[in-house]
Formats: sequence, structure tokens, C-alpha cells
Amino acid sequence: MSKYNYYEAVSNDIRDYINENDIRVTSDNKENLYQQLYDDLFVSDSVTGNASGSCTFSTYQAEENLCHNLDLLAEACKEFGGDINLLSNGAEACDVTIRCYLLSQCLTDVLDELEQDEDNED
Repeated sequence: MSKYNYYEAVSNDIRDYINENDIRVTSDNKENLYQQLYDDLFVSDSVTGNASGSCTFSTYQAEENLCHNLDLLAEACKEFGGDINLLSNGAEACDVTIRCYLLSQCLTDVLDELEQDEDNED
């Protein structure tokens, strides 16, 4: 089994959300858009799973995602001031924690990518 790429998955989910909601990213709106999207996506089940406590709605899938990503989970726990005791909350909680941890970085990168595309179209 290959290592699940959280960065790629969260980035793709962000792109899907932006496309589904017909959001246009420009240099003029990117800063305000970042904050609004961050707030919306932080509680979006389709991106982080933070609203319901699960993005996968499958303990098995969350466990599969966590395979070989415990170092990333440790980073996320450290960032959020928690500890690895989060494991006692189950795989889905751990999966959500990693997604929330990566949200800012992925959102910044996706907005930069989409802004460049928009600027090139003008």
C-alpha cells in the first residue's frame, strides 16, 4: 500500500470546493478570499471533516489514510497544542486533525495556483 498524500488530497478537495462554488480567484480578492475560505473550509466535511468529526465517514478509510503518516499526525498535535493521546479518539479524529493542520498551507498554495491561472487568462 502506498502512503496517503494528505497534502494532495486536501488541495484537491479545496480545488473542488472552489470550482463547485464558482469562486474566481484574482489578485484583488485573494487576501479576503483566503480568510473567508479558511473559515468555511475549516468546518467543511468535504475538506477537513471538522464539522461532523469525519471527512471519510469510514473508520477503515481513515485508518488507511493514517498509515505511514503518524509523523504528520505528531506535527499536527504539536501545532494544535495537543498530544498523541488524540489516538484514543479514533482514526477519524486523527484524520480530521491532519486535514485541519494542512488546510492553511494547502489553501495558500491552491489560491496562488488559481490566481496565476486567472491572471494568465486575462
